Amino acid sequence: MAPRNMKIHKLISDNGKLAELVGRMSTAPFVAVDTEFMRENSYWPDLCLIQIASSEEAAAIDPKAEGLDLTPLLDLLVANEDVLKVFHAGGQDLEIIYNLTGKTPVPLFDTQVAAMALGFGEQVGYSNLVESMLGHSLDKGARFTDWSRRPLDKRQIDYAIADVTHLATIFPRMVEKLRKNGRGAWLDEEMERLADPSSFAFAPEDAWKRLKLPGRNPLLLGRLKALAAWREREARNKNLPRGRIVKDDTLGELASHPPKTQDDLGRIRGLSQGWRTNDIGGRLMDALKSVEPLPADELPDRGPKRPGLTKDAALVSDLLKLLLKIRSRETGVAPKLIARSDDLEALAAGVRDGLAILSGWRFDEFGREALDLVEGRLAFATENGRLKMTRTAETEATSSV
Repeated sequence: MAPRNMKIHKLISDNGKLAELVGRMSTAPFVAVDTEFMRENSYWPDLCLIQIASSEEAAAIDPKAEGLDLTPLLDLLVANEDVLKVFHAGGQDLEIIYNLTGKTPVPLFDTQVAAMALGFGEQVGYSNLVESMLGHSLDKGARFTDWSRRPLDKRQIDYAIADVTHLATIFPRMVEKLRKNGRGAWLDEEMERLADPSSFAFAPEDAWKRLKLPGRNPLLLGRLKALAAWREREARNKNLPRGRIVKDDTLGELASHPPKTQDDLGRIRGLSQGWRTNDIGGRLMDALKSVEPLPADELPDRGPKRPGLTKDAALVSDLLKLLLKIRSRETGVAPKLIARSDDLEALAAGVRDGLAILSGWRFDEFGREALDLVEGRLAFATENGRLKMTRTAETEATSSV
């Protein structure tokens, strides 16, 4: 249900109405944005619907409408820096916009990230956020609809538009809460990170890093890197999911036991006999011909812990994670927003430079006490069955001198 004073337009499918809508929204202080897409059967997400709302009006736009030019809308999202763009868990929406424009929306606000600073926990779902802040449940009936089919019915469009009408209502309330508790500035760094275009400029040569790695053998990893890059290019060119080209397990088998000839591909589990003679099999063999061992500086770490994290430092890292839980509970801020595990491990290992928790608001809220704990000025204690932090006797003695 949209707010009573918000105008809801019919599905926009022509350039004139889109231009008029964008013209009005170009002067709004913010717009809420969402998309509906399909990607089960493709590499690239198939954009099926774009929803947008200001505080006064909302509309769904049909990108599949014949002759519709999305340029004015995309310019609003990526070129108009006077209008704030509001998303909820907008990673995939941002990816779609980046694929279309080579840019990401600026400036940007993500309500899921903001919710972490307001006591809603980590990665709160949109329906839960709406229920918590507005007091009513969302209709989930069209959640798994096929958005690519036309025509879309009224229920589908109403469901889609509701996402941005609620978002446009929630956003100002969240901003007011952030102002009252002084946490708005905390989010600037997170929003900049989300809007970083490099997050979406994914090179095929880096595809191997997303796989489960079979050890640290440089030659084996060199093969896996070459094969993953080959598969990524094939998936992009054919617009098919990676697993439709070759599944991860088969890719690992090819890297561990590389075929000597293309004819050997017919004996690889997960590949059909056709690979012995087809073009894609030939391109796979070409990828293996140029394999070089992975350079030492690209090899993955031997374990999840940073080099230099001794057994004692690992225990200190665990204490820091406990401190983080305590501070998160006390402040109502999600742990993920305050500190990352690798920063805690680095602090425990003796690193002091370049850590986010040792500067800005993170230092004030957590880093100062984390440093005190690591350097022996702070300890855990219990009082009436409740865990708390206390200054060490040595620190108290020193301060009294």
